[in-house]
Amino acid sequence: MNYQIKYQQWCENANTDAATKAELQSIAENDQEIKERFFCDLAFGTGGLRGVIGAGTNRINKYMIRKTTKGYAEYIKKAGADACARGVVIAHDNRRFSVEFAEETAGVLAANGIKAYLFDSLRPTPELSFAVRELNAFGGVVITASHNPPEYNGYKLYDERGCQLVPDVNDKVVEEISKIEDPLSVKSLTKAEAGDLIVLLDSSVDETYYKTVMGVALQPDIDKSKIKIVYSPQHGTGNVPVRTVLDRLGYQVIPVEEQCVPDTEFSKTLNPNPETAEAYVLALEYAKRTNADIVITTDPDCDRLGVAVKHKGDYVRMTGNQSAAVLLEYILAQRKVQGTLPANGVMFNTIVTSDLGDRICEDYGVSVEKTLTGFKFIGDKIYQHELAGDKTFVFGYEESYGCLINDCVRDKDAVQAAMMLCESAAYYNSKGMTLIDALENLYAKYGFFLDALDNFTFKGLDGAQKITSLVNGLRNDPPKKVGDIEVLEMEDYASQKMMDAGFPNSDVLRFIMKDGSWVAVRPSGTEPKCKFYFCIVAPTRAEADEKLQNMRAVFEKNC
Repeated sequence: MNYQIKYQQWCENANTDAATKAELQSIAENDQEIKERFFCDLAFGTGGLRGVIGAGTNRINKYMIRKTTKGYAEYIKKAGADACARGVVIAHDNRRFSVEFAEETAGVLAANGIKAYLFDSLRPTPELSFAVRELNAFGGVVITASHNPPEYNGYKLYDERGCQLVPDVNDKVVEEISKIEDPLSVKSLTKAEAGDLIVLLDSSVDETYYKTVMGVALQPDIDKSKIKIVYSPQHGTGNVPVRTVLDRLGYQVIPVEEQCVPDTEFSKTLNPNPETAEAYVLALEYAKRTNADIVITTDPDCDRLGVAVKHKGDYVRMTGNQSAAVLLEYILAQRKVQGTLPANGVMFNTIVTSDLGDRICEDYGVSVEKTLTGFKFIGDKIYQHELAGDKTFVFGYEESYGCLINDCVRDKDAVQAAMMLCESAAYYNSKGMTLIDALENLYAKYGFFLDALDNFTFKGLDGAQKITSLVNGLRNDPPKKVGDIEVLEMEDYASQKMMDAGFPNSDVLRFIMKDGSWVAVRPSGTEPKCKFYFCIVAPTRAEADEKLQNMRAVFEKNC
């Protein structure tokens, strides 16, 4: 349908609320803006919905939330009466319209005879995963756009295992969503109209979650008196759970007060993404004033953890690969000492995660399995081995600052990660070491690993075409050498070969070098970006830096 026709339908439909009509009228003379908003429907992709808030089919708003939820409801109803009765747990973060979108989700489910469990205020994404399992629900929804800018929001779906939907299930939900032609006509009930079909959750789920996370501690009685921690939740959902768990375990936590307020505009942080230096600016001011040992920060939906460590008088930020490698070494070493490391242990990471963790696992006799990017694949791997009874989960992580320690959750969990990182910092402190010292010990043992991620953003109507052209150019004419280093192999995850190896079809390329380094190229599933991941292996930092620059020159020349 022509975008102008869809625009007029939204303007004239009796179901369109007054505020939406006013917003649409304000762009009546701007054809390009109308086209951007209505040339397509906001896609439900591999990571769910994520988009700019606003009126239109290519924006996230209550009508597109209703349409998506209606499609999800049809999928649930096909699963039977028991699925409807078990219901869906719904959580939300601190973003614009997150409360309203969560209530709309519950209202549409109720209108379709499906029970909805609704948290009474913002909650972290990992607790949503935990709650689905704890309540034996059929699924879950979390309203969040993670660390995106304030103008974004999103919608993620979880299955009965507390895992984000894997592709075959996701495709079935998308098929149902695509049948909903008119988002303006989807019915949503208020809480009063829904009656017993909408259940407001009390604090009992919170308490069970906190106790479970605290039970993950390997040395709960370790001396915490000499470790001082600055923490920022980046205005998001981590404030209460992270501080509650750390406080109950006896850690000295100094909160970044300005960033503990659940602010929709993220007004006191330069960037809520722990992957960026801007996220740490205010927290580092606190750290320097208080002489803190570490700074930790969680992203707004509290599934990712970042850390900066005081080392030799300065604060050094660790990448997600680095902090996870240190955590992995600490966990495996302690479990070996305690006699709890399983003989059939398995660690999961992704094809774009540094290989340092793989080397650590080799030393402890823990097997490693790779997945595509997206923690749902790790969650699904955990489930498959549960069914088979052949391997025991010990750790899972992605390079993007997300890890999982205990599989009571089936998504990355920054509450668990924060607790364990503080414990490991206290442990190394007792040995006269910092977390950076622990990392340097790993480099001394396994070689230097340099990881880097470059993002190239391509917005607007031409953005997707540019990304496709970029990836296909590398696919069809792959580099043969980088400097004097031979490219041994190109792994194309859209090829039959990789699908036969057990990977879902995915538009990802990975180039393996003769020296063990690699680069992966992946269009983002939730943002208009093309991402380049580098894992450089070298004897020294200087040599790794040189290799990285050479790789960038070869692989990013058309960006």
